Amino acid sequence: MERFGNSSPDQVRLIIGFARAIAFVMGAGFSLAVGRIGMRMAVEANVRVASASKRSFGEALRIAYRAGTVTGMLTDGLGLLGGTIIFMILGIAAPDALLGFGFGGTLLALFMRVGGGIFTKAADVGADLVGKVEAGIPEDDPRNPAVIADLVGDNVGDCAGMAADIFESYEVTIVSGLILGLALWHITDRLEWIIFPLMVRGIGVFSSIIGTYFVKAGKTGKSEDAMKAIFSGFLTSAVVSAALFFIAGFLYLSTPEMSEWGGWWRLPMAVGVGVLLAIVIDRLTEYFTGTHASPVNEVKKAADTGPATLILNGISLGFESSVWSVLVIAITILASIAIFGTIDNPSLDAVGRSTFILYGVAMTGIGMLTLTGNNVAMDSFGPISDNANGIGEMAWSGKTDKETKDAQQIMADLDAVGNTTKAITKGVAIGSAVIAAVSLFGSFLVDVSRAQASLGTPLSEQIQAIGIRVDVPQVFVGMLIGGALPWLFSSFAIQAVSRAASLIVLEVRRQFKLGVLEGKVKPDYAQAVEISTTAAQKELVSLALLGIVTPIVVGLFLQVEALGGFLAGIIVSGQLLAVFLNNSGGAWDNAKKLIEDEPKDPAKNLGKGSERHKAGVVGDTVGDPFKDTAGPALNPMIKVVNLVAVIIAPIVVQYAGATGVTQFVVLAVGAALLGLLAWAVMRSKAPAPSMIVAEEVKPKNK
Repeated sequence: MERFGNSSPDQVRLIIGFARAIAFVMGAGFSLAVGRIGMRMAVEANVRVASASKRSFGEALRIAYRAGTVTGMLTDGLGLLGGTIIFMILGIAAPDALLGFGFGGTLLALFMRVGGGIFTKAADVGADLVGKVEAGIPEDDPRNPAVIADLVGDNVGDCAGMAADIFESYEVTIVSGLILGLALWHITDRLEWIIFPLMVRGIGVFSSIIGTYFVKAGKTGKSEDAMKAIFSGFLTSAVVSAALFFIAGFLYLSTPEMSEWGGWWRLPMAVGVGVLLAIVIDRLTEYFTGTHASPVNEVKKAADTGPATLILNGISLGFESSVWSVLVIAITILASIAIFGTIDNPSLDAVGRSTFILYGVAMTGIGMLTLTGNNVAMDSFGPISDNANGIGEMAWSGKTDKETKDAQQIMADLDAVGNTTKAITKGVAIGSAVIAAVSLFGSFLVDVSRAQASLGTPLSEQIQAIGIRVDVPQVFVGMLIGGALPWLFSSFAIQAVSRAASLIVLEVRRQFKLGVLEGKVKPDYAQAVEISTTAAQKELVSLALLGIVTPIVVGLFLQVEALGGFLAGIIVSGQLLAVFLNNSGGAWDNAKKLIEDEPKDPAKNLGKGSERHKAGVVGDTVGDPFKDTAGPALNPMIKVVNLVAVIIAPIVVQYAGATGVTQFVVLAVGAALLGLLAWAVMRSKAPAPSMIVAEEVKPKNK
């Protein structure tokens, strides 16, 4: 704290509080900028990719991927810029202010993820149900009034939402790493624990740029060629970054002082494990959602017997994939224990050893998101290809020449790959959310111990010394509430999509009755866009309140130990549920695309328009809010909860034994927040407007 000179402790706290507020605004602004510019880049690239598909497969792939790379580099650059500026100004006090930076980015990401997910899937589900299932017209037929809202929604949800999501994951991992690095600075008196994570981020930017140039394919190709090219670029960046981690570690950390704390190799090794984790999750998600692996083909086969068996197959696939993903993360945490739990220093006690291990977990999270540029490029590739496919279908409707058919096949192949790359990046985002949450859990323990120490609590009674004990009833209650929250959040997110999609369905049916399909009137695209926009804006508030208010209520009424149990519950439950939703939805989507790629033959029940295709559309419609609304929105929700807990934990400790007027004020605040939470629950359970309309209209029709 020497950066503040002779300032008193109260003045220092005031300065840090002000800096945290400024950092919050900066993080929110950066997250908004990343999402907004990412969406703009996707819109600019869509038409270019559609045009390039008439020239070559390789050119269309290159444009779609590199357009996403711009957003990826922006995410990297702004994230590194914000963290570095705060560190340069505040020095060793930067981790406290960086909490505000991470919270600002996370909060905006939650808004954009939830709002964008509701917008895009309301339009998508409504357009598919009426257009493809009821009317039997192509997915992006320009006569469908919801088709423009669907294309817009892809950019809102997957470009703006995902870019902001990855940005806040990028920030939260560095925040948790620096907070734990500050704790290690107090133990070891070495700044390397704080500086090296920032060096890793810089290496990641450089490595992502190199990998971008390895994503290329020939003039002709299929979806497997595109997936191979994209993965080769990611793998190249991973190898380059891992090599540079060890070189930087040797040059910077190879000192006698660091040798006392286990040697230079431990930090780059932990970061390297994080890079390996990203690769494994990449391959695991590609296996469960890719069009060439057996799981998706099994889902496609299940369409032979109708939508029910197809949906059951997809659900079972999602359940299984969650197990393997959580085991991979568990092995990663065990690797951190092996790397940092073996440090042999006589001055290190049990608390210090635990702090080292949690720091190692944070470093794996930093390593996992080192290649953020590649991750965002892979994600943006999905909606860019999807929209290019839609634009091509609208522009080339009715054309049957070979050039157009070849271009449409290229777009269909890239679109299928885009579904897989979106699932992969969501898998990486989910994994990073869990790793970040575990390391933030360590930050929570550190901050609570510091707050308890400032109040004179003996070390033997401090929460970091005794840990979070699940055999304590109130801790177990907190864990139960934390485990339940992701399920409630997902339920309300899917209900929100259902309500908005009902309005879209009614609107499209209304316009079809006016003669849109016959060409009597032109489709009113603006009405569908307005419905999706209004629904997204209304629904996201109550959903965001669940993530922000719940940890405060738990902390105020059940105290800090229960809040720790609450965080443990939400980490485990949220990870399993998010992977399930993500992979089930991705598998249903690609199974539908495999059916659409079949030669059309109604007699054999093959291709578009067949009963198998209708079953695939139903599965895809069910999976849409799974993979693009509820699943990805759990990532920022988990991190919002953890950041709120870290921020309020010292306050909960300070007022734990309050009496008199102070106790009354605390309880009043808690009761008010509980009322706000009840309002959010009631708001999210409101009946669908379409049901209300149906009830009002039915008697009149009689």
